[in-house]
Amino acid sequence: MARAGGGNLPWVEKYRPQTLSELVSHGDILSTVQRFISEDRLPHLLLYGPPGTGKTSTILACAKQLYREREFGSMVLELNASDDRGIDIVRGPILSFASTRTIFKKGFKLVILDEADAMTQDAQNALRRVIEKFTENTRFCLICNYLSKIIPALQSRCTRFRFGPLTPELMVPRLRHVIQEEGVDVTEDGMKALVTLSSGDMRRALNILQSTTMAFGKVTEENVYTCTGHPLKSDIANILDWMLNQDFTTAYRKITELKTLKGLALQDILTEIHLFVHRVDFPPSIRIQLLIKMADIEYRLAAGTSEKIQLSSLIAAFQVTRDLIVAEA
Repeated sequence: MARAGGGNLPWVEKYRPQTLSELVSHGDILSTVQRFISEDRLPHLLLYGPPGTGKTSTILACAKQLYREREFGSMVLELNASDDRGIDIVRGPILSFASTRTIFKKGFKLVILDEADAMTQDAQNALRRVIEKFTENTRFCLICNYLSKIIPALQSRCTRFRFGPLTPELMVPRLRHVIQEEGVDVTEDGMKALVTLSSGDMRRALNILQSTTMAFGKVTEENVYTCTGHPLKSDIANILDWMLNQDFTTAYRKITELKTLKGLALQDILTEIHLFVHRVDFPPSIRIQLLIKMADIEYRLAAGTSEKIQLSSLIAAFQVTRDLIVAEA
C-alpha cells in the first residue's frame, strides 16, 4: 500500500507497511504477535536482527492496531538513537510516561525504544527497574540489531523475536508491487542484481531501486552495479583472470586502471573474489593458504592501511598460488 499524499517521500517510507497483514516476512512471528494483541496479552517485546527486516514496521503496525489515531500520541512513546536516551531520560520522560495512568481509557501504554543497543549500560540498568515497576499499565518494546549489546537482565524480562534477513521469494513480490506503482522499467537481470546486492535488507533494496531509477531511468544489472559502485561479475572475472594469467606488473597496472575507471573499492573486490575462489577448482591445500592470505588482507584493510600495498599483496598471493599449482602439475 502506498501512503496517501506521499508524492515526494522516499519509497522506503512511502511503501512502509501500515498494518500487520501488509508485512511480507516472518509469518510465524506476526501470527504470534497478532494472537497476543487479539487476546490482549501483549508481553514486553525484544525484536532483534539485521537492518531492513521489518522490526520497526512490525511494532508500529501493532501500535496502529492497538490505538486509534487520536489517542496514539498519548498512549505511545517512541524514542530512537537520535533522541537522547541516557540515564536521565530513563529516569525522566520515560519514567513519567510509564507511571501516569490513563483516565477514561482501559488498556496499557506502549513505549518503543528503537536501536536499544545504542543505550548505555547505566540507562539499560535503570530501565530494568522501570519495566518491572510499571508492567501493570505500560508495555515496553526494545528493538536492536545486536542482541549481545542488550544486558541479560533486560533480555530475560522480554519475549524475544529474531528477524532474519528476507529471502528473495519474499522480496521480489514486494519489489514488483513498488515497481508497478511507480511505473519503473526493470529488466530481469536488474531485479536479480537488486536482490543480490541488498542481501535480505528490504530497505536497502528499495533505496537502490529508487536511486538507480532516478539516475538512469531504467534498472538493468549494469546500472544497479554502477549506481552502488559495486564491481560487476564480468569485472571480477577479468581481475581474477589477470591475477592468475598475467605477470605481476601487467596485472597490477590493469587492476589499478579498472579500479580508477569504475571507482571500485578493494574491500568489495576482495569480497566478490572470495566467492569466486570457492567456485574455482583449486587443490585443497593451496586453496586453504590462499583464503588465509585473503583474510589477512581484509583484516589489514579494515585497520585502514594503504589500498595500493594491499592490492599488491593480493596479486602476490594469487601469483604464488599459480606457481604452486604449476609446480604440483
